[in-house]
Amino acid sequence: MPTSETQVRIAADFLRGHVAAQPHIGIILGSGLGGYADTLPNARSIPTSEVPYFPKPSIDGHKGFIAFPRSRSGQSIVAFQGRTHFYESGDPLAVTFPIRVAEALGVTSLILTNAAGGINRNFLPGDLMLVSDQIRLTPRPWLSGQFNGGGKNANHPVYDQHLLGAALRLGTELGIPLRKGVYAGVDGPSYETAAEISMLHRIGADAVGMSTVLEAETAAHLGMRVLGVSCITNMATGISPDKLLHSDITEVAARASKALWALLDALLEEIGSFPHQ
Repeated sequence: MPTSETQVRIAADFLRGHVAAQPHIGIILGSGLGGYADTLPNARSIPTSEVPYFPKPSIDGHKGFIAFPRSRSGQSIVAFQGRTHFYESGDPLAVTFPIRVAEALGVTSLILTNAAGGINRNFLPGDLMLVSDQIRLTPRPWLSGQFNGGGKNANHPVYDQHLLGAALRLGTELGIPLRKGVYAGVDGPSYETAAEISMLHRIGADAVGMSTVLEAETAAHLGMRVLGVSCITNMATGISPDKLLHSDITEVAARASKALWALLDALLEEIGSFPHQ
């Protein structure tokens, strides 16, 4: 069996043979959000099932494609339409595999999107929250031997403050209300209990979900600029009395997509003006 590093190289080489230009910007599109890549020019998509060693999403709302579109101004992008969650495989290396492939392809800036439950009582379903920091309650991949040493950004915040500031400014310019807060990443697959939500609130979380934290840590470790955007699709258990259903989450994500798409368009133009690392 090839090593994890060899698998990443083989997958990246396969994808490189299907694209004309090296992407410097990557996007992970979470639950119900994968359609964004289809709105961009030249959005050629490759099923993840065709990519050697690539993990296959198995959850509704995750399309399982890798798209290579361009931004409105012609920047080359790689967009992962769907993700694999830790609870699908129990393997943090599978969760972070797309991030390592993106880095091998040349990505230096990464936007992570997700659907999240609101813990902050000032939030409403449909809000967009920029992730200022995170609380990781899932295993780190390097405990499984992925990484040795401190990494390129060992002493830096996971989320890039310049990108965060740019997103806030763009939201104001576009008239898109943006929240800012701390994202807590949990294992899943079941939704949290009211007691667990109460605990997360006490330790500083504004939103909770079952993804993103391992991806963000890995991307920052590999030297990428990272921005996180959460679509608040529901209020968490104990905050709202309503029963949580995955279908409701993807429906709210779809309704919030207009504002998110506009923000992502503007962010791609902004990031495209950055010097590549």
